[in-house]
Amino acid sequence: METQVLMPQLGESVTEGTIAKWLIKPGDTVKKYEPLCEVTTDKVNAEVPSTVEGTVTELVAREGDTLSVGELICYIETRAGGAKAPVAAQPTDTKEIASETPAAESPKANIPLPSKGSVVNSAAKAAGKRYSPAVMRLAQENNIDLAQIGGTGREGRITRKDVLAFIENGGMTTQSAKQPGPINEEEAAMNVVHVESPSQTAPAPSVRPAVSTPEINAYPGDTEIPVNNIRKTIASRMVQSKHDAPHAWTMIEVDMTNLVKLRNSLKAEFKAKEGFNLTFMPFFIKAVVESIKEFPIMNSVWAGDKIIMRKSINVSIAVATDDALFVPVIKDADQKSIYGLARAVDELAAKTRHGKLSMDDMSGGTFTVNNTGSFGSVLSAPIINQPQAAIISMESIVKRPVVVDDMIAIRDMANLCLSLDHRVLDGLVCGRFLQSVKQKLEAYGSHTSIY
Repeated sequence: METQVLMPQLGESVTEGTIAKWLIKPGDTVKKYEPLCEVTTDKVNAEVPSTVEGTVTELVAREGDTLSVGELICYIETRAGGAKAPVAAQPTDTKEIASETPAAESPKANIPLPSKGSVVNSAAKAAGKRYSPAVMRLAQENNIDLAQIGGTGREGRITRKDVLAFIENGGMTTQSAKQPGPINEEEAAMNVVHVESPSQTAPAPSVRPAVSTPEINAYPGDTEIPVNNIRKTIASRMVQSKHDAPHAWTMIEVDMTNLVKLRNSLKAEFKAKEGFNLTFMPFFIKAVVESIKEFPIMNSVWAGDKIIMRKSINVSIAVATDDALFVPVIKDADQKSIYGLARAVDELAAKTRHGKLSMDDMSGGTFTVNNTGSFGSVLSAPIINQPQAAIISMESIVKRPVVVDDMIAIRDMANLCLSLDHRVLDGLVCGRFLQSVKQKLEAYGSHTSIY
């Protein structure tokens, strides 16, 4: 039996992955759980293991190809006879991750797929062509005859990108359709295309039309830096966050003098005893999670027709490398002491630097904490890590003259900057939340226990 291996879901909210490197070639014999390829996403790099034992017959995807969850990546011949069956590969370090894309029977076996119309089914059967489940689903949703689309994949196969390009270019079904009506200037600027069928107006495509980027020429002396897959995905996610969530921003000033004294008194002994540095980050996270418990709506996500308020407080922390930004997660952060948070931050930062983050490390975050102050920043407006509702940044701690009890004093001051999704949160609750964080940070002192 020849088995289809599909792109697995490599973490929460991950919809696609890029084949970074094939570890096998056609003709190789693989054992169950043996790595097939390395896949990169904006969240994690992972090896995709084989779910069956057999011989690799064909690599459908090439190195550098970006595929959606559920798309076909290769075929493996097993010993038992029979028709091809799709199998979603399970990524390493994951006990059970279900593919978002329903697996479809291979068109090669001439088994029709459920569809919205006969157009897609007839195309799938024609000439024994192979279509990935993601391509078939997209064609079904938009009632597209795949015979009309030219494939750019290996051996002329039609890829998901080909279908999306067909939709964005105003492609029609085989039946005659009405000409698209005029569009206004705002729609034209967004490249929105209206397509109507003979019977009714077709629903809008499930994908957002791409916004064209004007061609920019390089001049003599310029250096062109190729954009890698991680940077492309980060760019896409940031644009999506700014497009989908109505960002609002607010800031509060905090007197960190007592915390600075506490940390300075502990850091040498702590490093000698625990083997890693005691930074301001765990104190900051502790204050944030205790404030989230007072205002649980901060721990929410927007879900279209409802707001989901998460019970677990899982804090995402932004960790930068030389060429990318990762956001690993501290699970159940509200149940950890300052020491426990310090160890979790140190371990996740080390994993990030050495490329050892697992999918579990990157999933499940409910609120993001960022320490932009480590770079000397004093003011920032961070972009929300969707689908979360807010992100808070601690800026650099600097000595400033301030008025204390009607007297000028030199104090260690820092700004806390909060970006919020205004669909979920309003200024009142966010203002009270920041006041709570401020009070907790200013309350640290010699009496504070870190264990």
